[in-house]
Amino acid sequence: MHYSRHYANILLFEFYWGDQFLKICLTCSAGGHLSEILQLKRIFSKYNHYFVTFKRYDTEELKKNEKAYFVERPGRNPLKFIVNFFQSLVIFLREKPDLVISIGADVTVPTCYLAKLFGKKIIFIESFCRTKSPSLSGRLIYPIADLFIVQWEGLEKFYKKSVLGGPIF
Repeated sequence: MHYSRHYANILLFEFYWGDQFLKICLTCSAGGHLSEILQLKRIFSKYNHYFVTFKRYDTEELKKNEKAYFVERPGRNPLKFIVNFFQSLVIFLREKPDLVISIGADVTVPTCYLAKLFGKKIIFIESFCRTKSPSLSGRLIYPIADLFIVQWEGLEKFYKKSVLGGPIF
């Protein structure tokens, strides 16, 4: 498993709070988004953590070794978004994370807004596939993110307060 030392420095700085490390919620879609967030395994595996995603063959594999919750995938459907929101709320109240890390996409938006509502920190990493234009989830979460990381130069013009993290792979 590879990870960028730059990401480790950025994320560990955000995780550390006095002498206590925090509980982390990792939220992402299946497929490429899941592959990206797993690049940070050497970092998050040291801490109490869990995943919020949607059910698919690769996320079912994840659940064999990690604590993972499945929620409805909104896919721009307002009714599914509402279902996702309430599922995410139940998980959020049960787990009480201190920090949410998201790489998108749609499935993660309610969890990030819940984190903001409850005064928790949010780190959003714009997806590796977003080389020239911002994602919808990035645009929705950018205003509430405590740390917003882009992987490619040029995306900073869309996100003025972002940090260039470089490719996560």
